[in-house]
This record gives sequence, structure tokens and C-alpha cells, in this order.
Amino acid sequence: MTTDGGGWTVFQRRDYELVNFTRGWQDHKTGFGNLNGEFWLGLEKVYRLTKRQVTKLRIDLEAPTGNKGYAVYSSFSISDESDFYRLGTSGYSGTAGDALANSSNSYWIANNRRFSTFDKDNDACSCNCAQGGKYGWWWGWCSISGLNGKAWDTFGQTIFRTEMKLK
Repeated sequence: MTTDGGGWTVFQRRDYELVNFTRGWQDHKTGFGNLNGEFWLGLEKVYRLTKRQVTKLRIDLEAPTGNKGYAVYSSFSISDESDFYRLGTSGYSGTAGDALANSSNSYWIANNRRFSTFDKDNDACSCNCAQGGKYGWWWGWCSISGLNGKAWDTFGQTIFRTEMKLK
């Protein structure tokens, strides 16, 4: 990928919603979809890619109008499965807003949250956000971000395409 200097590994892509992202823990752990289309690489693979070095995260968003935005985090990691692949990000820059860590409501922040799916509820809410949202994510008390469901409220637009990538 030549975006932002190249060298990125894409680990999530959503566009036409041809791949069902309403999946349980095991699928989110191991990955699903088609690497040439929509996919989730898998939490275990992302953990292994981030565990030994400082890793950057880039999120690219596109609205149906063609408007684009991005968020870059200079530090990105997820913990191992024993900690439910807890998200760690810092050092935001970009045009899409910081929907992972910057919110007026601390319950909505995804940063430092454990990954949760409808069949493995690790969020801070008694309501099971993954079940209500229909996709796995780093839910707090639900969230203003959730790219597996094309949500990034700080972008201020409907999202048509998303990519999450690391290097």
C-alpha cells in the first residue's frame, strides 16, 4: 500500500457489505472474509503483528459522496487473548476525528477496552453492545466508533468504506 509512505498491512476492510461481520468470538479471533475484498484479518494475527514493536494504526474512511477522512495513531497495540485483545492507541492525528479515545462521554471510548462479541461479552455495559450493534468491537458502554459496523461518529458523515491498517 502506497498510502502515507507505504508499507501498511490492512487488517480490516468494509465496503459493499458482501461479507457478514455479525460473527462470534472465534471468527474474530482467527479472521474471515476475502483478502481481495471485505475481511477481518483476525485478532490473534493483529496481536502478533503488534506485540514486539511500536506500531502505527491508520484508519481510512469514505462517505457515499466520495468525501474521505483518516485517523492515524502513532502507537497502536492489542493485548493477547487472556486480556481479551485490549486496544491501546495514542498519538492521534488526521481529519476524521479521534473516535477511539476522544469523547465527552468516557463510557464511549474504545481505547483501553477489551474486544467483545455477541457470544463473549467483555464490554462495560450490562446490555451487551456487540449483540445490539451486531458486530465485534472494542466496546466500552457501547461506542462512537465501530468500524466493523461502519461507525465513526467524529467523521460526521455516513460511512461507505473503511480500512484499518498497521505498520
